[in-house]
Amino acid sequence: MRIGLMVDTASKTIDDIVAAARSGLPALWLGQRFSWDPLTALAVAGREVPGIELGTAIVPTWPQHPITLATRALSTQSVTGNRLSLGVGLSHPVMIEDQYGLSYDKPARHLREYLTALGPLLRGESVAYQGETLAARAQVEVTGAQPPALLVSALGDLTLRIAGELADGTITTWAGPRTLGDHIVPKIRKAAAGRAEPRVVTGVIVAVTDDPAAVRARITREYGMAATMPAYRAVLDREGVREVAETVVAGDEDAVERQLRRHLDAGATEFAAALAGSPAEQARTLELLRSLNR
Repeated sequence: MRIGLMVDTASKTIDDIVAAARSGLPALWLGQRFSWDPLTALAVAGREVPGIELGTAIVPTWPQHPITLATRALSTQSVTGNRLSLGVGLSHPVMIEDQYGLSYDKPARHLREYLTALGPLLRGESVAYQGETLAARAQVEVTGAQPPALLVSALGDLTLRIAGELADGTITTWAGPRTLGDHIVPKIRKAAAGRAEPRVVTGVIVAVTDDPAAVRARITREYGMAATMPAYRAVLDREGVREVAETVVAGDEDAVERQLRRHLDAGATEFAAALAGSPAEQARTLELLRSLNR
């Protein structure tokens, strides 16, 4: 079982992020909020903590051109010894339109065109691409950088097809075993037929606790609004649950291990686990995750 640590960088210092990289888990995943730039933070943490995988989960595509993202990703690759998995995604209309002031028109078309340009750029190839929504003419060369794994936050039919055809896999949010086994895994595998088996990194919130209900109540308070976003609402409906907190993996050590193994049985290849609960519960959770990795 391969379990990496997902860290929310809000209110964190770079020392906090480096400490998370030293957690004893084999991978560190950072998202992008209005806080630390994840690729910059991973470049610093990766230099301080050799040997672990580094990943973004995720970098939104709309606000930056693929040439810009390829330059940043390959720079992080070079300074960290080629340990990056670059997770990208569409984000949500409320964020892209309301926060950035950009259009969210035809997201599947945008994603296909973005990856069509980004993939070759990450491989160091010369690109001369003209799509309906973007153009890219460049070759990005960063000494010592190899192509990072490219993952896509793909939850719907069209995005899963695009991810299977143009990327190395997917990274999920709020997706439980039913959604993985009946929807995400078979569809991305079908789209990737003839290519390497796609990675399916499942993002989960995990808490080893004697009071799962209290942990889930806190997740509802902090993240409950996610259930109103159309992409997440569709995932929760597939899973047969009403709230995002119902996807949290929580309970004692045996219960948590059983729930994680259900994700693997459904086709997940690895985890990006965010810790929940009190500091004592998080320490208990981390100890279990270390033991499962061993």
